[in-house]
Amino acid sequence: MEYQYPIDHTWSTDEIVDVIKFYECIELAYEKGIERDILLTVYRRFKEIVPSKSEEKTLCGEFEEISGYSSYRTIQKAKDAASGDKIRMKK
Repeated sequence: MEYQYPIDHTWSTDEIVDVIKFYECIELAYEKGIERDILLTVYRRFKEIVPSKSEEKTLCGEFEEISGYSSYRTIQKAKDAASGDKIRMKK
């Protein structure tokens, strides 16, 4: 994609890499589909870096604004799915 991911410049390099991986997994859910368990594992790591609900909402809102992909709806669908399911989102 041709945009910059919303990140916090106070994060470590490893944290930035992990947050970008989360955004890439959300993109994958819309573009090709992603296994539920992989998505939720990456999301749990994202929540370790961004534990605040308000910060998560801000970052994911910025991501949706620039990409058109909803992290919230994708994670909700993953939480409702069974283990081993593939998550595919429609724009």
